Amino acid sequence: MFGAAWADKASKVEGPPPQIHYAPRENLESLDARELGRAQLSIDMAAYVLSDAHVIEALIDAAERGVVIRLYFDRSQFAEHGPTRGGLIEALLAHPNVAARVKGEGVLMHLKAYAVDGEALRTGSGNFSRSGLAAQDNDAIFITDQRTVDAFEANFERIWARAQNIGALDASR
Repeated sequence: MFGAAWADKASKVEGPPPQIHYAPRENLESLDARELGRAQLSIDMAAYVLSDAHVIEALIDAAERGVVIRLYFDRSQFAEHGPTRGGLIEALLAHPNVAARVKGEGVLMHLKAYAVDGEALRTGSGNFSRSGLAAQDNDAIFITDQRTVDAFEANFERIWARAQNIGALDASR
């Protein structure tokens, strides 16, 4: 089905091959926390759900190191898991170098992906929730191919710039 065209494209991948990890056999939560902990400049994250304490704490640690973080959320899930008085999401969003937007209308924003420093991409089926990273059958794929990371970043810029987006603090009211 893929034939020579697929083989030709696959041979052009730069850098090491993608690393694929599977929950519940592996703890995706610790892999995400470690990858986020490597950030020095930026994190762009599209999160259908962001409720896992270890992932949020890794984002807070990155923000405290001066990393610029942009978070893009699904509206319904943000309403369910977004900031609450004293919660970790509220603490994360309180950092001046953290910006967050919520998809304002339309179908779900269902991505579960982030780029670190424009050099590494994490994508896959695992939501950033305790069950999604540790209990359910999910995967997390870590990619350092620059063209693939650039493609994610270009798509992130497109969805980040949507006119109907809502500021996260406005969406939580």
